[in-house]
Amino acid sequence: MEFDAVIGLEIHVQIKTRTKMFTAAPYEYGAEPNTLTDAVVLGLPGTLPVLNYAAIEKCASLGLMLGCEIADVCKWDRKNYFYPDSPKNYQLTQNEQPLCIGGEIEIELADASRNAAGPHRWVKLNRIHLEEDPGKLTHESFDTVIDFNRAGVPLAEIVTEPDMSTSDEAVAFLNALRNLIIYAGISDCDMEKGQLRCDANVSLKPKGSDKLGTRTEMKNLNSISNVKAAIEYEIERQTDILEAGEKVVQETRRWDVNKAESFSLRSKEEAHDYRYFPDPDLMPVQMDRARVDELKAALPERPFDKQRRFEEAFNLPYTVTSVLCPNRELSEFFEEALKTHNSPKAIANYVANDLLRELSAGSEHGEQALSVSQCKLTPAHIGTLVKIIEDGTISKQIAKEVFTDMFASGEMPDAIVEKKGLKQSNDTGEIEALCREAIAGNPKAVGQYKDGNEKAINALKGPVMKATKGKANPAMLDQLLKKLIDEG
Repeated sequence: MEFDAVIGLEIHVQIKTRTKMFTAAPYEYGAEPNTLTDAVVLGLPGTLPVLNYAAIEKCASLGLMLGCEIADVCKWDRKNYFYPDSPKNYQLTQNEQPLCIGGEIEIELADASRNAAGPHRWVKLNRIHLEEDPGKLTHESFDTVIDFNRAGVPLAEIVTEPDMSTSDEAVAFLNALRNLIIYAGISDCDMEKGQLRCDANVSLKPKGSDKLGTRTEMKNLNSISNVKAAIEYEIERQTDILEAGEKVVQETRRWDVNKAESFSLRSKEEAHDYRYFPDPDLMPVQMDRARVDELKAALPERPFDKQRRFEEAFNLPYTVTSVLCPNRELSEFFEEALKTHNSPKAIANYVANDLLRELSAGSEHGEQALSVSQCKLTPAHIGTLVKIIEDGTISKQIAKEVFTDMFASGEMPDAIVEKKGLKQSNDTGEIEALCREAIAGNPKAVGQYKDGNEKAINALKGPVMKATKGKANPAMLDQLLKKLIDEG
């Protein structure tokens, strides 16, 4: 029997706010353990939560970015369970009335995964709700360290419908989701810092059937590559069980990165005994519809929408837009550069290739890759460089040297050209003399050109460009060589 996989994801995103969800205690990654807590975080008797409305607004913005309906009213529930990382023995969450309902995310599939509808499809969401993060447990040889610094940090839990069928779709979904969240400034989504965490629900059903099979939940997926590996492992594991005539047990499984396999963590019954009830200390939140409209108006353009616009408005190829558009800073840098000089293709190539190459190389001190905002170049630098190339001031060959200099120094390209004497030579007499020398010195290339091989003329250009240190005007050089060969 053949089976279809059914995959749903639960993603926890740490919302970027100055303080925690229900207290003024701050949060920052990497602080000394248990230094960012207070009485509310620790659940001490007599403490009361105070709502962080900035987290509400950021979660609403996230929902709007993902096409969700924003509820008129959301309320808070206590999810009761005992675990060492939860100092209050309950977690504040939104069980019955979440902030964001429905929604969908556009994903792009790799060539090998594309379906009949093409490379893009939409994955449906069930909901997004707000909750507080528990603390962090670090297991050592003979002890477990509990750090409550993270406890109380606002989390958005994004729950998809069981709307994916392959690990590639899950990877495409996570990449698209991460991009949208970073674009909107809601979180940095650094998985190494725990800012984005994912659980995967996987089940199998007979091929073509609408009846869902028994699912398992995969935990501890702290990277996108682990999500892919865990899903593929679970599909294979469940296939072996069903082909052997046995039944899949509903359970929570933990992914072991080192062994590249999962193991059973606990059984998972249909009815969770979390004893949810409305939190008595927090009133329901009624959303201001006018404010929701303001949040929607403030959202950035979605990456795939921007990519389609760049391709249509600027006639840029997919190879360039797929580099520019996933990075909000890079794409905005490109559009700003157009205000200096309107030459989309040339500017896009410099931003997507030369600028990105230098940023990836890192700083002069050998640090990691730089962001656009950290480098000395401005959009005006790129726009001006393309302008002086196109008006014949410098050649593209000289422009390579100028680009390297202006990236390192922050000087404008025209100032570098002036200071170093790099202006393109238009001295016909000097260039003609060098062309005659090149023709006399390479009769083979001349013969090939006369026989119809147009590219053979490049062998004659090289010596002239070398003699002029790249300053010869390429267009003039081309015309002169052809004219002198034809006359000869």
